[in-house]
Amino acid sequence: MTHPDPFSMDISRHIWETRYRAAGEPDIQASWRRVAHAIAAAEDQDTTLWAERFCSLLGGFRFLPGGRILAGAGSGHRVTLFNCFVMGEIADDLEHIFDALKEGALTMQHGGGVGYDFSTLRPAGMVAEATGSIASGPVSFMHIWDAMCATMLSTGARRGAMMATLRCDHPDIEAFVDAKRDPAALRHFNLSVQVSDDFMAAVAQDRDWALVFPAPTRNAAEPATLRALKARDLWQRILHAAYDTAEPGVLFVDAINRDNTLHDREHLTTTNPCGEIPLPPYGACDLGSLNLTAFVTSPFNADAGLDLKALADSAAWAVRFLDNVIDVSRYPLPAQAAQARQSRRIGLGITGLADALVLLGLRYDSEAARALAADAVSTIRNAAYLASVELAREKGAFPGFVRDAFLASGFARRLPGELRDAIARHGIRNSHLLAIAPAGTISLLANNVSSGIEPIFAADAERRVLGTDGRYHTHRVIDHALQLWQQHGLNGKPPALVEAHHVDPLAHLQMQAALQPYVDNAISKTINVAADFPFQHFESLYLQAHALGLKGCTVFRPNPVTGTILDPASPDNPVRCCSPEREAD
Repeated sequence: MTHPDPFSMDISRHIWETRYRAAGEPDIQASWRRVAHAIAAAEDQDTTLWAERFCSLLGGFRFLPGGRILAGAGSGHRVTLFNCFVMGEIADDLEHIFDALKEGALTMQHGGGVGYDFSTLRPAGMVAEATGSIASGPVSFMHIWDAMCATMLSTGARRGAMMATLRCDHPDIEAFVDAKRDPAALRHFNLSVQVSDDFMAAVAQDRDWALVFPAPTRNAAEPATLRALKARDLWQRILHAAYDTAEPGVLFVDAINRDNTLHDREHLTTTNPCGEIPLPPYGACDLGSLNLTAFVTSPFNADAGLDLKALADSAAWAVRFLDNVIDVSRYPLPAQAAQARQSRRIGLGITGLADALVLLGLRYDSEAARALAADAVSTIRNAAYLASVELAREKGAFPGFVRDAFLASGFARRLPGELRDAIARHGIRNSHLLAIAPAGTISLLANNVSSGIEPIFAADAERRVLGTDGRYHTHRVIDHALQLWQQHGLNGKPPALVEAHHVDPLAHLQMQAALQPYVDNAISKTINVAADFPFQHFESLYLQAHALGLKGCTVFRPNPVTGTILDPASPDNPVRCCSPEREAD
């Protein structure tokens, strides 16, 4: 049976052929069938029915599972279907440090990105009581991890990515903040500072800030204050480094933990490399994105709309799909399998938001666009939670479910009353259900829909991608909404199409803030600003992000260290972890 060609762009076909196509597959429909049957194998009954439903869900790029799922499910390869992991706590002794390094290498070998909290390592210059040796500090050990990641890349494995976080009260925080001012240092890491509400209050009040070790939560004894500095001086240091080098980002860890539905047993300090899922030790990212452009009816017409019922129905099937991934996937480490099965975390999100808005005649930076986006994500939230409750009735709640604690979390308190009642009666299959990932590569696969919740980067551009011959090839890429506009026989550009460099940075932040209340994990969002963007306005974005209750903030300004955000990759210009070329898919 022949199918109409779903690819409208050569680059999309190239992405499928080089990343997601399994041996012998004649077309992407065969890939969708392979994935659907592999994921449906987790069902005890009606396996064929669910394979058909999952294939329908994948068809036409309506639902885009994470890249590891697309590439690995049903392929016969011994790979994990999870994109990223947060690794275990690093105990502060040499044996356990190198055990943690080994675990990271084994995870990367299977294609997973990794995140680490280095706050448990004693600061540079501190004497170890047992041996009398002088500690070299967490940043020095991060260089070992960086070398490991570079070595894994040289073996031909999937491009590696790592996240490193450090507490804002760790004595080596200044060295951590400035670590990537050297253009050659730690190029395989994203860095984020764990910023607490207490620290932000100290900044606002111009108070001193104590740097302590070990962290108060790590030891029953009072931690030693090694020194103090002005909170505002440290805050300015963080922001100047971000302004000059695009790193570090910040994680507002108190907001993360207040919202966490497992707040009673987890203290989250680290995310996956792109930031959309805060995870406990050995937690994993089980990701998929609903392509909003596939749910727009009558695009460009006066009666254009978003089919919320179809979106809700697809969200319900996608929850079951991602829940099944937990059961059919391999895991690099037994601890990762145990953690995934204990909480059954998934991360269902959206992509193509900016293009969907154009099809609906809404500018990305308008209040109407934010309201429409919030309606879409709240619809997905409600459908996803209801589907997870129904799965709990059918297959059982996640093993770690404790009703009262779950319902007392910041996120669960915002759920509609009928959903809270249903959870109280039947439990819920998944501890977390929603995350908005960058979705860069899978969005390019889907004929270049705008990625995640980002604005359209460019209506028409050129992208260089690596070919199977080992050389880079240039492809013309046209934004998906513009492609559809041209297919309608219309000239110029759609009136609502606005490119990222014309979107006010505050509008980026407002879109993230409009959606975060409906997302129980987090949102990967990069706020792009011009090279001449004033520092005082740059600083205000971070302050507003905290005031809005966001879980993190990343602002990218073109700079001499990292260049521009879409610099083509080459041996002399390596891919950065957080660029559109290095996504969690």
